Order: sequence, then C-alpha cells, then structure tokens
Amino acid sequence: MAVKALAKGVQMSPRKVAVVASLVRGRSVADALTILEHTPRRSALAVSKVIASARANADHNHNYKPDTLQIVEITVTPGPRLKRFRPASHGRALPFQRKTSHITVLVDGEQRVAKKPAAAKKEEEAK
Repeated sequence: MAVKALAKGVQMSPRKVAVVASLVRGRSVADALTILEHTPRRSALAVSKVIASARANADHNHNYKPDTLQIVEITVTPGPRLKRFRPASHGRALPFQRKTSHITVLVDGEQRVAKKPAAAKKEEEAK
C-alpha cells in the first residue's frame, strides 16, 4: 500500500515545479532528497519537503522502513490562480496571474514486523 503526502497551494508555477519533480520520479527517497539538495531551483525545496513528509508519514503512521522507500508516483497539478494587475504606461493596468501548484507524492516500501506488547508476550508464555 502506497503512502501519500500532499502540498497544496505552493506559490510556484506548475510548469517549473514539474521540471524538478521529473528529476526524482521513480528513485529511492534517500537518492531523491540528495538530488534535490544539489538542484539550484527554487521549486527543489518545495518538492523535497513533500518527499520528506511522505517518508515521515510512512515511518510513523504506516510502520514502513525508511531505508526501503521508493517514489512510486509524483505529480504536479495546477492550483488556483490569483488574478493581479501590473501598472503599465499611460495609466493602464495589465492583468496577470500568479500561478500555484499542488504536489502529490506516493511512496512505497517494506513494512516492519509489528512488535507485540510485553503484556501479550507474557500471556502467550503462560499458556
């Protein structure tokens, strides 16, 4: 079962974020974070935060081993656009849009064996 992490409303163009996302698609989480540390793009920070969040979700919520995690899917979709105006000559105002992105990361790996609590072990030994 894949574990998901989302970042909604990231204030960067989806086209620019998608370039960075394609660098790490299909790689292991550790490799992806190393690549993104050395990528000189503003969107690399946002993508690395989402991948780190997916790793933390898998570790804490779903009991996966962090070393075995692979990026199964990484998608960047457009978010809502903020409509703004830029001043121009002769008192005019020209419209433009501030684009936002939604980043979705799915990771999958090997689960840890669930440990039994100490009370359950004592009951089994007593039987």
